[in-house]
Amino acid sequence: MPGAGKSTVATILHNDGFSVITMGDVIREEAIRQNLEMNDSNLGYLMLNLRKNMGPAAIAYLILKKMQREANVTDDIVIDGIRNVAEVNVLKKMGQVKLLAVHASADTRYMHIKERGRSDVAIDHNDFKIRDNRELDIGISEAIALSDEVVSNNNLTKDELRNKVLAIVRKWTKKINNKNIEYLDGNKK
Repeated sequence: MPGAGKSTVATILHNDGFSVITMGDVIREEAIRQNLEMNDSNLGYLMLNLRKNMGPAAIAYLILKKMQREANVTDDIVIDGIRNVAEVNVLKKMGQVKLLAVHASADTRYMHIKERGRSDVAIDHNDFKIRDNRELDIGISEAIALSDEVVSNNNLTKDELRNKVLAIVRKWTKKINNKNIEYLDGNKK
């Protein structure tokens, strides 16, 4: 959900060597292309309209195009801002996908959003609820429910969040790397 700490987690993983692509940035890039003012209402409308015209995985398809254009993307990629299972399924066509849900209470998320200072920030609690409902309508709750792991980001310091996230992701990457190791005799580890 918005403000839970997804971008903070993405920054933590970027600092650990992962490439990061943010779904919201792809929407903001499209808004610039369409000469739209950067505010919550316009970006929300654009996000819904893209999904209406291209299907529920629209933003994932735009992410794939962005990955093909950018030469600085590593093998280990964090996609910040998954909103539904259809997006996950599209990304799985590119390789191994693990979904980490970042959860925080509504009060914590609202505080995080207000601290961001972005132009697309929810202005008040009513706008915040409208944004939450928009996210729920496109399937974020199912993506959270089906995630591989969940981190609760209530009352955590950034160091505590960093330690939890890195422990989970390093466990995942170790398992993935072990599956891909072949010995000279053809046996897999």
